[in-house]
Amino acid sequence: MSPRHVVAGLRSRAEESSADKFLDLIQSPFNTELDEKAFWSSLGYSLGAAVIFALLFCLFRPYNNTVYAPRLKHADEKHAPPPIKKGVFDWVQPVLKTKEQLLVEKVGLDAAVFLRFTKMCRNIFILLSLLGCGVYIPINLIENGKNSATVDNSFFMKLTPLGVWGASCWAHVLLSYIFNGIIFYFLWRNYRAVAKLRREYFESNDYQKSLHSRTLMVTDVPRGYRTDDGIVKITEEIKVTTDAPNGVIARNVKDLPRLIEEHEGAVRHLEEILARYLKNPNRLPLTRPTCKTHKNDRSYTTRQKVDAIDYLTSRIKSLEVEITEVRLSVDNRNALPYGFASYDSIEEAHGVAYAAKNKKPHGSRVRLAPKPSDLIWKNLPLSKWTRRWRTLSNNLWVVLLTLVWIVPNAMIAVFLANLSNLGQVWKGFQITLSANPKFWGAVQGIAAPLVTTLFYFFLPIIFRRISINAGDYSKTSRERHVTHKLYSFFVFNNLIVFSLFSTAWRYAAAIIDTEQTNNMDAWAAIQATDLYGRLMTAFCQVSPFWLNYLLQRNFGAAWDLSQLGNMMLNYAIRTFTNPTPRRLIELTAPPAFDYACYYNFFLFYSTIALVFAPFQPLVLPVACLYFTLDSYLKKYLLLYVFITKHESGGAFWRVLINRFLFAAGFANLVAFLFVMARKESINQAALMIPLPFFILGFKFWVKRKYDDDMHFYSKGSQKGREEGLPERPVRSDRVGTRFGHPALYKPLMTPMVHAKSRHLLREIYRGRLDQDDTDGAPVTAYSDTYDLQKMSKNRVGKTAAANNSPFEIVTDAQMDFENYKNRPEFREEFGGDGELYSRPSTPTTFRTGFDSRSGSPALGYASNSRPSSPAFSRPGSPSLMANPYGPPRPSHDSQRTFADLEAPMPVAGGASRAYSPLSNAVSNDVSLSDVSLVAGAAPMGHMRDPSPAGRGARSVSPRPGIAASAGYRQVPLDEQPGADLAGEQTSYDFFRGRRAR
Repeated sequence: MSPRHVVAGLRSRAEESSADKFLDLIQSPFNTELDEKAFWSSLGYSLGAAVIFALLFCLFRPYNNTVYAPRLKHADEKHAPPPIKKGVFDWVQPVLKTKEQLLVEKVGLDAAVFLRFTKMCRNIFILLSLLGCGVYIPINLIENGKNSATVDNSFFMKLTPLGVWGASCWAHVLLSYIFNGIIFYFLWRNYRAVAKLRREYFESNDYQKSLHSRTLMVTDVPRGYRTDDGIVKITEEIKVTTDAPNGVIARNVKDLPRLIEEHEGAVRHLEEILARYLKNPNRLPLTRPTCKTHKNDRSYTTRQKVDAIDYLTSRIKSLEVEITEVRLSVDNRNALPYGFASYDSIEEAHGVAYAAKNKKPHGSRVRLAPKPSDLIWKNLPLSKWTRRWRTLSNNLWVVLLTLVWIVPNAMIAVFLANLSNLGQVWKGFQITLSANPKFWGAVQGIAAPLVTTLFYFFLPIIFRRISINAGDYSKTSRERHVTHKLYSFFVFNNLIVFSLFSTAWRYAAAIIDTEQTNNMDAWAAIQATDLYGRLMTAFCQVSPFWLNYLLQRNFGAAWDLSQLGNMMLNYAIRTFTNPTPRRLIELTAPPAFDYACYYNFFLFYSTIALVFAPFQPLVLPVACLYFTLDSYLKKYLLLYVFITKHESGGAFWRVLINRFLFAAGFANLVAFLFVMARKESINQAALMIPLPFFILGFKFWVKRKYDDDMHFYSKGSQKGREEGLPERPVRSDRVGTRFGHPALYKPLMTPMVHAKSRHLLREIYRGRLDQDDTDGAPVTAYSDTYDLQKMSKNRVGKTAAANNSPFEIVTDAQMDFENYKNRPEFREEFGGDGELYSRPSTPTTFRTGFDSRSGSPALGYASNSRPSSPAFSRPGSPSLMANPYGPPRPSHDSQRTFADLEAPMPVAGGASRAYSPLSNAVSNDVSLSDVSLVAGAAPMGHMRDPSPAGRGARSVSPRPGIAASAGYRQVPLDEQPGADLAGEQTSYDFFRGRRAR
């Protein structure tokens, strides 16, 4: 035999040996040799790091309010948290003394419910720790001592029930009932408290005066009912109310949301290019930046490289012109299969919503409307089948991601969770492992939990992006679904698969071996293999990993408090990139709290502690320690750092209760399997059977007792108003305020440029910067009027702005969120529904029909308040611009409400007139196009006069005091909707018998 064949034979034997060893490790990955060293290293690392980060927070907090107290800096007087002194530990007293009622007022009900859930988990695990450690540990130590010959002598294995058999299993049966009783008590107590908080939320001033509290959302409207009156008919088929609702059907805005999204993308892209190009204003790059044309740009047949600055500025202008044209023609679009019905009282709206729970008139669905800012507008027109298909495809993607992660998860369980397994396959690493057992023991206690934690840091982002394409109507409901999917993924893949992968592999190998050795069939081999015993052994062997995992979460709680991650990220962005002024402003804004992610972590940690309590009782005090720390640390963060981006009013609560009950049921199942494997008699296992029925019974009992009162302010009975509640104004015309698509009124963004590059704009921008020239004639430096100040065309006697350019100039002093928190583009993203800084003024909706109550046509779409900064013009821009020369100035009418819009306004001579966007624009030096975004559209009850004379004429308004739009005439009565040629009223409103007050 040649030497080559000998070498090949030895290599094949080595490969077979490595493969066999790998298969053996998969069957038994958890080895306890390094568990004790890993535990102590993990304990020292997590607690030590937690103390260090907490001390760093105490030292840095007094000197950086932008990072550690942005809410205190930006919130208005109503929502500002208690002030904190500059002492190192002065933050402790406000956190301890701030009660729940004040929390609801300052940070909202969602944050208060989050903290209540955290405290509930803390209290549950305090009692469970005392009972679990006081009962499980002595029994396990005694029984394992009796069976020391068959039980590993390591410290952690002595704490597990590997040697527990027979009569000792009665302790597991008894504690299962006691644990469930403790969980039921705290869930009921907190369920009752949250229900009370919800009632107080319904009776609060903000909710009583809000629009969505008395508005219903009607979806899946059939084609024959897609009118304003059709919405009213659908709601009245459910329940007839004393006062008829005001229905409005949605109109198709078609490409408008896409155009606004492309406009925003073009603005941000231009800002990024200018930030890079103008990084050093004294030394510009030799070549101008280029970019590829947009795929939707119809000016180019194919994508090609062009000058980026010229192309993007021209594209922004063209998009603004196109957006203006679409907004002007929105009243001519077709109706969509959804609408809204607004009532005069909250009691009537909630009574109809309660009656509609089990009714679907004409296939439509009626429910309480979320806040307009909470709606996912692009999902509202989706049909039932489209939503079902998207939900199915969304779930399929989640299942695929779950299955794909099984393989890397199993590798972590086999090798990272026990480095000795890696040494058996990798001989070089085994030498290092034997030489430094303490070091690699510390790595084992940190590496696997850290890798798992880092992966699951990005997982919520993946799930949220998948859920965006689903059919959720609101952002808060989408967040609840993200919580559900995350929890399902964690429990299946990170708990069940991770813990039982080796057991399943070993069980399958044992079945095959038994079948081949004893010549049995598959079923006989399955019956001859001890499944329960293998499962229990696997849970005992994997329990030290989860103990280390929970220990590391204490480090995570202190890391969140220190905000070091955000500071390092901000530093990296400012130092190693070229951030735009807009990006720098956004970095100073208070971040949003990720409820879905944190709720999932809390539920997952609770599940781990409940499931592994019989197998490793130390998980209970470790979980208790984590929830105790977080109940105080998260309280500070929610009070002073984070905002609630979309307030749901505590709607997460039922999701949390359902998942916690599932965790209790899963723990009961594992305990049942343990009793089945080690039972003394069948009675022990039989007594475990009623526990799932107790859980289901408790769930249905609290649901029936509390859920309706938590969701509905009224179930239909007309209750008298309680003392102390705010009186809602009675409007004479009784016109309900309606929801409208935000694309109809959303102000368009202006590109921001740093002030240090201001002098270069005329060089790099080849368009016209000055818009205030005289009749288009350029004024040169040699002109005799060059040194004279330019006068404004809109403000008589006032000088024009120094730079009416298509850019917004931002100085270093202005680059703070405090100066822009009332701007719509920043307020929507970082304002917590806009209510953190003051109650937002929501624009009125484009009205789609003749108002039969007041007898007058509805006005076109308009915003009821001007922006918080003065406007300046740019070519083709219909949008609200920002002031480039200083912080935004508060406007006198920024607090106007829907009631203010509908109420008459006094005029000279003692007469009264309705509020007009045109009059508001004139009085505030704002052009009409800046205030009424579709002011050119014909008001309802009017039509454009096609004659040449009518194009320049101004019609007489049918309502006194309202300035008529140019080029429109009033529609005669016999041409108006709901009237026949004889002038007889035939509308549904007439027969409904609406009465004007």
